[in-house]
Amino acid sequence: MERLRLTGISTRAFVTEGDRKALDALERLPLLPKVVRKFYELGFDRWLYVHNLGRAVRLGPRQCPTLYNIHREACGVLDMPEPELYLSNNPFTNAFAGGVERPYIMLRSSIVDALTDEELYHLIGHELGHIKSGHILYFSVAQFLVPLLEAVGRRTMGLGDAAAIGLVMAFAEWSRQAEVSADRAGLLVAQSPETSIQANLKLCAGPNRLSHELSMNAFLDQARAYRDTDTIDSVAKMVWFYLMNWQASHPLFVHRAHELDRWVASGQYQRIMDGMYPRDQVA
Repeated sequence: MERLRLTGISTRAFVTEGDRKALDALERLPLLPKVVRKFYELGFDRWLYVHNLGRAVRLGPRQCPTLYNIHREACGVLDMPEPELYLSNNPFTNAFAGGVERPYIMLRSSIVDALTDEELYHLIGHELGHIKSGHILYFSVAQFLVPLLEAVGRRTMGLGDAAAIGLVMAFAEWSRQAEVSADRAGLLVAQSPETSIQANLKLCAGPNRLSHELSMNAFLDQARAYRDTDTIDSVAKMVWFYLMNWQASHPLFVHRAHELDRWVASGQYQRIMDGMYPRDQVA
């Protein structure tokens, strides 16, 4: 299919209000500047880049051109420079973006097996959304948050250290909100709500020999049922979250499917496809 290129598109077109508010709350925490400064002083960004360079295959026109061409086209849709693209051997389905100074995307072999080419447009668009939105610095800091807090003289698990615990919680909340923004970017690249929901469904169910029997419509019904739970079930969801998932970096896939469905239903996605979206100023 021929994809519409969203020339000059600004991240304001797809970054959620929840993402912006969570980031604002995170950046107002007084401990954050010390942690970020330590991240650079200790060279963690360089370490991550070199480690990635040594454990995965860098893709390009002569190295797995199918994936590289999807990547290149996705960058064109979002009107952004191409980050480096890598493929690693890993049985756990995942992909991630990294590299503050030299951005890159890592695809695991299992996720390439699990998704169709069309669904990979959503996946790569999702990771590009993180890079374009400037999420990578804080994602990278969060990856080393515990040692960084120790480096600045803080404990993360001491009950008396409210500042450190608050920073961990703020990072987790912002990270979950950022995933919803990135899903929107994935949809803008896939340019098919059905494809994006199907990608989330496959990642939720995991690779299996009966994946051809998965139903996108049934999954959306499940997502709407999860949204529309009664008062007792809503309280249970909230209690379970604070007991078990307050440090989770990603929202539940069912929740993500609901958020994408709601964004499409609002008409905002179609307005972008019709060319009505905020654009970055060209210097």
